Amino acid sequence: MLERILTYRTGCTDPYRNLAVEQHLLESVPEGVCILYLWQNRRTVVIGRNQNAWKECRTAKLEADGGHLARRLSGGGAVFHDLGNLNFTFLMHKGDYSLSRQLAVIVEACRSIGVPAACAGRNDVLAGGRKFSGSAFCERGGRRYHHGTLLVDADLSAMGAYLSPSRAKLASKGVASVRSRVVNLKELRPGLTVEEMARQMEAAFQSVYGLTAERLKEGVLDWETVDALAAHNASWAWLYGRDLACTFQCGDRFAWGEVELRLAVEGGIITQAAVYTDAMDCSAAPAVERAVTGRRFRMEDIRRGLCSAGLERGMQEDLCRLLAAQDI
Repeated sequence: MLERILTYRTGCTDPYRNLAVEQHLLESVPEGVCILYLWQNRRTVVIGRNQNAWKECRTAKLEADGGHLARRLSGGGAVFHDLGNLNFTFLMHKGDYSLSRQLAVIVEACRSIGVPAACAGRNDVLAGGRKFSGSAFCERGGRRYHHGTLLVDADLSAMGAYLSPSRAKLASKGVASVRSRVVNLKELRPGLTVEEMARQMEAAFQSVYGLTAERLKEGVLDWETVDALAAHNASWAWLYGRDLACTFQCGDRFAWGEVELRLAVEGGIITQAAVYTDAMDCSAAPAVERAVTGRRFRMEDIRRGLCSAGLERGMQEDLCRLLAAQDI
């Protein structure tokens, strides 16, 4: 049961350090406590844990424009951050986690500024049918976080320039471009600033949880740990190291997300596997990789591996059908 709620805001705009702080908070949040962490990144594309960086982002253009590519711990798809965007993270122990309550904070904050917001699907918040907030999720060591974006006054042209969603993803959402389905809150409430939105989020956090929020003191954080995590987040191995020269490749888009499967096969044995996906379940890709590696490259063996991976039934069946269609 929640006994305390805390807020933490930082003026840092370095994506690697901000994501490091988020991970440190996740790994150290005490029982009975919920933390609302509000943060901003300068010109950054953040990809999901199991995504292919080169496929999701025009990395050369982003780098040439002085931007940053970052990878987060959670699943889901690629998002664009700039200083017109406010990021939020709710962090707590698993027993205190309530997605509906957390989303209610966003909805109440928006309604308090006169924007009628509503939740759609599992992880989006819309106004007038257009998306201004999306979420992703992570669980580690009995703790969870729910994080996402709030488009206040983001550069939507830059968003479209750097993100490169597949045609299958766009077709599945019935849109022609990224920009056509998103909206800045400032368009709906002229004059709105990121600072005001942050204040409204903090006020709504207290209202929804029925507790008075305390400020998290910076001295509580282990900055050596944060520094080490930030260095890891900026490393080539973390950002790009999952690419795999492959013998076999297939992919498709399903209700739960888009997936690409790459297998390296030597002597009829799968020696390496890489799964790239924007599925919200960030544990699914590594589970599939482990389950098929070392198996014979034949449909029945791969199917057995998928059945042992602990996937949700729908995902397992979709992957089996995808592979069966490849005539392995």
